[in-house]
Amino acid sequence: MRPIPVVFHIGPLQIHTYGIGLAITFWFAFRYYERRLRNAGYPTQWLTGVFLWVVVASVIGARFLHVITNFGYYSANPGDIFAVWHGGLSSFGGLLFGVPTAVILAHKRCPQIPTLRGLDLVAPVLMAAWGVGRLLGPQLMVAGGGHPTNAWFGMYYAGQVGKRVPVPIFQAIDCFIIWGLLLLIERYYVKRPTGFILASAFSLWGLARFFEEYLWLSQSRNLGSTLVQAAGLALFAVGAVAAFILWYRERRSASPSEEPVASATSSEGTEPSVESASSFEIESPIDAQSSVAVDQPSAPA
Repeated sequence: MRPIPVVFHIGPLQIHTYGIGLAITFWFAFRYYERRLRNAGYPTQWLTGVFLWVVVASVIGARFLHVITNFGYYSANPGDIFAVWHGGLSSFGGLLFGVPTAVILAHKRCPQIPTLRGLDLVAPVLMAAWGVGRLLGPQLMVAGGGHPTNAWFGMYYAGQVGKRVPVPIFQAIDCFIIWGLLLLIERYYVKRPTGFILASAFSLWGLARFFEEYLWLSQSRNLGSTLVQAAGLALFAVGAVAAFILWYRERRSASPSEEPVASATSSEGTEPSVESASSFEIESPIDAQSSVAVDQPSAPA
């Protein structure tokens, strides 16, 4: 079985399938987020310019962190630093550069969207886009597979010998499951606190990323693999704690207070009602005089 082609030619032009996959993924993320903004009642005219800068920042950050964590290889092969079509884009690097860029520019271009609200809206988009990107990105690049395997689900990848664990497909399945869970939370946890969707996404994706690296991609004595596992666990912990705190605060604020009810109940036995107060009304002098005048007998003529 031959590996999936990673490059083809149109005349003298060389086209990398990895690049086409990334372009489709970014287009999908843009359209999906635009739709979610429109459904939430927010304007979308500002999105195009901001999204382009986010794409640039994400790609630079993803490549930068990959090169840093694999500096031993790239210091000996500096010509491969910019060979993005061979793979090597760190998801954590993309987040590290892309999210702050998106937050800053979105706040300037569309200040009516609260930051946490915007991040809640974009969290399912990230999960769905990561799923699409894994299928159209690493699955179509050089050395995109994981550990060697003889299992029935093993696949052949360009630049790798023998059958490999199809990690991009497994990662895509993980991302789509997380995406579905986030949509379920949105639908059934209606009175959720702002930021809960984002915290849930970070927690679930961080845990999945740890297991993906540990089970299928880890390499002994590889700093990059160790850092990915550590970052995945850290992201899981931060997201889980944040989600719990948000849920707990929302629950406490939603529960009614007992003290006002008790004080209102006790006051009912001490304060007279309007009807009881009216029963103690004193006759005015005019009414008293008129009643006396009526009762007195008239003088003889």
